[in-house]
Amino acid sequence: MKIAVTSQGTQLDSLVDPRFGRAPYILIVDTDTFDFEVLDNKENVNAFKGAGIQAAAMVNDKGASVLLTGYCGPKAFQVLNAAKINVADNVEGTVRDAVASFNEGKLTFADKANAEAHW
Repeated sequence: MKIAVTSQGTQLDSLVDPRFGRAPYILIVDTDTFDFEVLDNKENVNAFKGAGIQAAAMVNDKGASVLLTGYCGPKAFQVLNAAKINVADNVEGTVRDAVASFNEGKLTFADKANAEAHW
């Protein structure tokens, strides 16, 4: 399964970035092999508006079925929900640890956004 994880860096040992739409990177990780692809989210980091919606579209385009992040705003959450991408928020630690926690069933999925718009 492919999952998306917001990241402060480009490696599995990078810290999870708490921001979804404005995270510098989003790693698309295969939960079985831990192979990953780095999505550069630079365009959205300083976007005036729509960062979460654009990031959600990128995650959907890459075929991820789950997002691991810290905070997800209402518009991004709505787009992810419409695309049937489950969101686990309040995720911390490294990307590798977050994926391992997902694999072990330690994360729960959110039923609503946990951040205000333009966090």
